[in-house]
Amino acid sequence: MTNRPHPSLRRIVEDLGSTVLDVVVAPPGDLEAAITGVHIYDPLDELRVSPGTLLLALGVEGGERIRALTRAAAPAAALVVKQPVEPDESMRQAVADSGVAVLGLARAASWAQIAAMLRALLSEGDVADPDDGLPGDLFVLANAICALLDAPVTIEDRASRILAHSGRQEEADPSRVATVLDRQVPERIRRILHEHGVFRQLDQRREPLFVHLEEEGIRRTAIAVRSGDEILGSIWVASPEPLDSQRASALTDAAKIVALRLLRERAGADTRRRLRADLLSTVLEGGPGAPGAAARLGIADGEPGGVCVLAAQLADDGTAHTDADRQRFCDALALHVGAIHPRSAAAVIGTVAYAVLPLPQGRPDDEGTERRAVRVAANFLARIGVRYAARIGVGRPAATLARVARSRADADRALRVLTSHQDPNAAAGYTELHIESLLLQLGDLATIQEHQPVGPYRTLLAYDSEHNSDLVATLSAYLDALGDVPTAAARMHVHANTFRYRLKRVLEISGLDLDDPRQRLGVMLQIRIFGPRRSDREEGR
Repeated sequence: MTNRPHPSLRRIVEDLGSTVLDVVVAPPGDLEAAITGVHIYDPLDELRVSPGTLLLALGVEGGERIRALTRAAAPAAALVVKQPVEPDESMRQAVADSGVAVLGLARAASWAQIAAMLRALLSEGDVADPDDGLPGDLFVLANAICALLDAPVTIEDRASRILAHSGRQEEADPSRVATVLDRQVPERIRRILHEHGVFRQLDQRREPLFVHLEEEGIRRTAIAVRSGDEILGSIWVASPEPLDSQRASALTDAAKIVALRLLRERAGADTRRRLRADLLSTVLEGGPGAPGAAARLGIADGEPGGVCVLAAQLADDGTAHTDADRQRFCDALALHVGAIHPRSAAAVIGTVAYAVLPLPQGRPDDEGTERRAVRVAANFLARIGVRYAARIGVGRPAATLARVARSRADADRALRVLTSHQDPNAAAGYTELHIESLLLQLGDLATIQEHQPVGPYRTLLAYDSEHNSDLVATLSAYLDALGDVPTAAARMHVHANTFRYRLKRVLEISGLDLDDPRQRLGVMLQIRIFGPRRSDREEGR
């Protein structure tokens, strides 16, 4: 196992989330203590803890017992007790004296599960702790269950995808063999199971369920794998008859062990993603720390075309995107840019998936190099467009990773312009959208400094608001059409003569002189910066 910096207590709490583990009382040094291990408290044993230990206090309740153990637990980093815990002044003083934080574990959470999750976070995906009692991987676990029940076994996720399977699958029916070969339960079988209410029953019960689909020749015993009320997956045993009580009990216990393994793998994967996102954030900030973080991510530096940042975001298509959706989208982006250059990297930061793409051809100051990166982004959108609606902004190439912050800023600005266009699938470079980006930045400055429309534009806004007319839209259409009345009238869906009359009213009411280039530019900029908006009177000013 490689030596790595130990995560801080703050990082552990943030990774698990306040719904699982919450801070009851923090010591004066806050939560920056490095966590080195997990220890389970046993009141019958002598208490020996090392600095940086997380002490799981099973069965310790009540303010007096918690205070006493907090003082005795030094030099541990934190004491974990079951909620609810009501901190008082004496508990705060005990924490201040000992330097041991008190954390509250959600009442519904299992101590075994939290111990497995904490060890996964501490190991950051390294070899499993030999003392955690869990088999090496899910396939080993599936074979162990097979031997225990004397029947072939599959472990599946919630979408009926095969996570692991045991040996002896040739003893099962043809549909099981097809499931193992395809790594997925056939859609036809899933539909039948759904129609028979099998999945609903699995979700509602904690004991094994015998499933007999006579028309399909399927006989199974299944049990949900759960963590509290969350369904993680299921175990399916190819058994011709219902399991006897002893084997049913063994399957129930096995499901708990599988839950621990799935939680551990999920926590480890989340930790690796968080680490990757942190490293990529350091790279995107540029500066002296970027090359070192890039080296840990394996990103190439010094390519002839430099490096380019892609900022990709799922479009708001009415679907509530989850973190899992964004991660799957980012994984697809990472796979795509990895095929272009093996030493690229991608990670989700906030709601945006960023990719750093080294460019082996061209020069960083050549617009053709940026266009090649845009083609990479456009090809990616073309491939995933059926499943995801997304936009990708591409920054100008940077000569080195130390200067990549500008490319990231470019990509963010390009993405913002594309978002304002509301095109669900679009990729463009900053150079192409430069002027539009500057106008958006100018609009931000106007908002910050509380600027308001002035002159003829302000007059037209007030008139439209009072008379429910479209004079601002008429002027905007005329300017967009470069004074071509038939084109502008078609955009407004009116006759050309009607449009000319409205334009005449625009000039009479506002006093605008369209022959003056400075006035034209001024009103065009205000339309772009402020947009069609309510007048001050309507806003109550």
